[in-house]
Amino acid sequence: MATLPRKAEPDARTTGLLYLGLALAGAAGFLVTRPMLYAAGDPAATLANLTDHLALARLGIVFELLVVLTQALAAVWFYKLFRATHPLNAAGIAAFGLVNAVAILASAALLGAALDVAREPFGDAASSVQLMYLVSGHLWTVGGIFFGLWLIPMGRCVLRDGPRVLGRLLIAGGAGYVLSSFAAYLAPAVGDILVVPASIGEFWMIGWLLLRGFRGAPVVHPKLVSSSA
Repeated sequence: MATLPRKAEPDARTTGLLYLGLALAGAAGFLVTRPMLYAAGDPAATLANLTDHLALARLGIVFELLVVLTQALAAVWFYKLFRATHPLNAAGIAAFGLVNAVAILASAALLGAALDVAREPFGDAASSVQLMYLVSGHLWTVGGIFFGLWLIPMGRCVLRDGPRVLGRLLIAGGAGYVLSSFAAYLAPAVGDILVVPASIGEFWMIGWLLLRGFRGAPVVHPKLVSSSA
């Protein structure tokens, strides 16, 4: 039976775009916007930052909601992409990604509540706002367990369908993310180092999805099938 090779999958490109959106939203919200608002150890400064920069605070919530949206959709598209060849790993990516999205959803709700308290203070508003930002940050920290877990089955899929070095890097990065959640409470100084492989692997993965896609089973060309019959 004559076959033609499969071209880059449109589903792979869609997955790559969603993953890129997740990376950009996460960086903009957690790494850029949050440090501009949250003053660790200074509740009064955090409250002042929120009241003085309401638009920035709202934007931070929007970025977190975009993380939730893009990760949830990326989880579904990863499942769609790999379910035929890697059903168990595909289910793992989807499940772990959705749980992490729920953790960030709770974080976004806390940021929204903190903004409301800053706009209409009651009780000890500074302490309340500080506590909500603190819990929000810890949701990101503990959610790292599931973010790491979604990278491991992703790497297992890539070991077969993509560059093996990338697959190993994603698996190592996923393990590093899981360990970083524990290190945040046991050895904070090493937490950031543990996620470096994941950061490299994720952007490589995004580029691979966008530019190359993944090879699949051969596509049977209908005209060639009829002629061979």
